Amino acid sequence: VPMVAPGNVQVHVINSTLAKVHWDPVPLKTVRGHLQGYKVYYWKVQSLSRRSRRHVEKKILTFRGNKTFGMLPGLEPYSSYKLNVRVVNGKGEGPASPDKVFKTPEGVPSSPSFLKITNPTLDSLTLEWGSPTHPNGVLTSYILKFQPINNTHELGPLVEIRIPANESSLILKNLNYSTRYKFYFNAQTSVGSGSQITEEAVTIMDE
Repeated sequence: VPMVAPGNVQVHVINSTLAKVHWDPVPLKTVRGHLQGYKVYYWKVQSLSRRSRRHVEKKILTFRGNKTFGMLPGLEPYSSYKLNVRVVNGKGEGPASPDKVFKTPEGVPSSPSFLKITNPTLDSLTLEWGSPTHPNGVLTSYILKFQPINNTHELGPLVEIRIPANESSLILKNLNYSTRYKFYFNAQTSVGSGSQITEEAVTIMDE
């Protein structure tokens, strides 16, 4: 098997899901056989928004021939990763380069995990929601938009409310009685808005 590890491993983080890795080629005489390529082992150490450490799955990308760089796609935003590089010949892999740590920046969050509308009265509705399963960063706020829908399914004026990120419920007051409302709800990080969930609910007709 090859004798030495690739040197001078560098990682350039391009965006929240993509990084580029560079390395110096090993001297050909240390390959001790036919150079087949290089393997990059990489794995997520932890999510920076959640401190949970679960079973770590190592991923491997193979770059054929005498390439000295490669792309790592499909990374998770706002996470800490480690990687190392090994050279490969027909017999197997050489030793691993020292582990290199890199971090991906924040991305936009996934949609809130649920939106529930309860306690209808003449002029109010109560909203409850769950935070996104994948925050992909630090949540800065939630955005709620809503508008009335009349009997001919025309949409009325759109109202927008920004809600602090640590809230999980809201009572909407001063609504019209016996009116159907459509709600659009999403979470935000400093990068931008995540995908929204929609829901409809009706205030009651009379007490």
